[in-house]
Amino acid sequence: MNDNILISNDAKVLLHKTIEKIAGAYAPTTIRAYKADFAKFIDFCESRGESALPALPISIASYIVQLSAQYSSAFIRRIVVSISSVHRLNYCADPTKDPDVNLAIRRMHRQIGRHHHQAQAINKDLLNKMLKATEANLRGIRDRALLQVAYDSLCRRSEIVTLRFEDIKITQAEDCETPSVSILLRRSKTDQDAHGRWLYIRLATWHAIQEWISASGVDSGLLFRGVNRGIKITKGLGVGQIGRIYKRLVRTAGLDEKLAQHISGHSMRVGAAQDLLLSGASLPIIMARGRWTKPDTVMRYMEHTALPF
Repeated sequence: MNDNILISNDAKVLLHKTIEKIAGAYAPTTIRAYKADFAKFIDFCESRGESALPALPISIASYIVQLSAQYSSAFIRRIVVSISSVHRLNYCADPTKDPDVNLAIRRMHRQIGRHHHQAQAINKDLLNKMLKATEANLRGIRDRALLQVAYDSLCRRSEIVTLRFEDIKITQAEDCETPSVSILLRRSKTDQDAHGRWLYIRLATWHAIQEWISASGVDSGLLFRGVNRGIKITKGLGVGQIGRIYKRLVRTAGLDEKLAQHISGHSMRVGAAQDLLLSGASLPIIMARGRWTKPDTVMRYMEHTALPF
């Protein structure tokens, strides 16, 4: 028993040092995944009296079998990636490349499939219903601006919460009466080196942002903030709050509860991509608008799009 505790503690210390080492080099969501996934793998290995770091391929294969009884294949593949990454970051041979682990992954796919549960899309029609369900107060003003920015920009939830007031740019062309409004996305999942990308938003969305600026009295720093029960503005929004805001507005709109349950922080991105397809946009244009690097990711979004004959 003491040996088991020693093995577990050694791995936990190494994991803690690994997380400290990669801070700032990886996206916060990636670091959180590595930490949570590997901590659970340590617990599994501890229960078997086995080392988690370095781990034996048979330990990982057995872990995959256990996870297959309750999790999706996509989630399990993420865990395998976390285990692989933590090993490589500690200069250990990657045990996930072993034939026994590959066989366990193949069995997992045959058992539970590769099906990916796609978030319920928030398309233009649903967006309008959500906008009508917003309150006539400061939170409602914030929600209306957030919804429209998210739809126009196809931002991931982790990107929405990083947008800043000072990164809004208004351009007035000499030959055009209507100004062009854009906002700088400083960093994204596909731009980890922070080259930045200007995202264009509709004039109606800019008007919603202006209303939020006027009502909140905040015109610098993070664009979107929390609004607590006392209608006090917080310093920012958490990534997890985006999906909860969407769900709340779907329920407030009186829509089917099953619909609300399938809404996530990714739903606006899915719906906007589907609407682009229905408007006649080509795959390269949709990929550029959503900043996707792989076409197969976009194609998954199109699976449930009812295209006209």
